[in-house]
Amino acid sequence: MAHDRAGKPYVKKQYYEKLAGKFNRTAKAFEYRMQNISYVLSLMGRDWLRGLKPAKNVGAQVAGQIEQLLAEAEGRQVAPIVAFEIAVRDEVKKKQLPVPTGSDSPQPFTSASTQYARDPEIKAWILQQAGGVCECCKKSAPFKAADGMPYLEVHHVRRLADQGSDQVSNAVAVCPNCHRELHYGAYSKQLVEQLYLSVERLVCE
Repeated sequence: MAHDRAGKPYVKKQYYEKLAGKFNRTAKAFEYRMQNISYVLSLMGRDWLRGLKPAKNVGAQVAGQIEQLLAEAEGRQVAPIVAFEIAVRDEVKKKQLPVPTGSDSPQPFTSASTQYARDPEIKAWILQQAGGVCECCKKSAPFKAADGMPYLEVHHVRRLADQGSDQVSNAVAVCPNCHRELHYGAYSKQLVEQLYLSVERLVCE
């Protein structure tokens, strides 16, 4: 992924074959494991490597370990979410779920996560340029905020967590629906390509 972000050439198959030789598994098996990593990244709202479409059959425990390893590799702290999301998806697949009892007093917990300093002038400029219209779906903001301003969110096309810049050439104003799709949607990469074509100020990083 570091090579991909830097525009350096790489051959994914060479990585699979190196791992296969070290751990006595097939190269194809490691390619599939890389797709499991893509799935974890997608649940985190992160970008994944082109050509390694997310493969879903990874257990919650292993997915949590992958999430932690990714954070360690990037020197960041994350609030764990992946194991929870996979557990939810596993439950949804079951037929006729009984009504759960839940908790009348959920226990709070504190977790550390890495945040990125953002320039308020960048956000203000992007919102002003959008004029209350989503730059992805081209529809008007879905509602007005308490202060009367059209509600749009600013999205970094290359995410800050993926070493994206906080500049107008990497940011768009989008409605909440498009924002979630850009992070978690099955066709997020196609939406990104559409943004690069339709928003002239964007520069691919």
